Amino acid sequence: MKTMSKKRITVKIDTTYKYIRLWNGLFNLTKKELEILAEFVDVNRNIGNKFNNACHVEIKKIVAKNLGIEDYNTLNNYVKRFKKKGVILKKKTCYSLNKLLDPETSSVEILIKYADNR
Repeated sequence: MKTMSKKRITVKIDTTYKYIRLWNGLFNLTKKELEILAEFVDVNRNIGNKFNNACHVEIKKIVAKNLGIEDYNTLNNYVKRFKKKGVILKKKTCYSLNKLLDPETSSVEILIKYADNR
């Protein structure tokens, strides 16, 4: 029987986009979805919890403006996909970002158990 060993990897990340891209193996986002989600994260972080809803209409307006998207309602399609992929969570009428996607998190520990069924 093999003993489990721990390995530590330190990843230095300087943008929200890169931080979210690190987790993309779990969420399977497209490049465009990564860009839009990174902007949602940045806008939410910059304005604080002002609206208590990560996808509030005012936040969508800012995200759309920052990304050069004419109609902020276009983002509703992305919000729907984000919800389906688990990056945005919905409670009643409010949306929140998955806690893994908070760049303010100082460290995350992941335990991977490989089951060898041979």
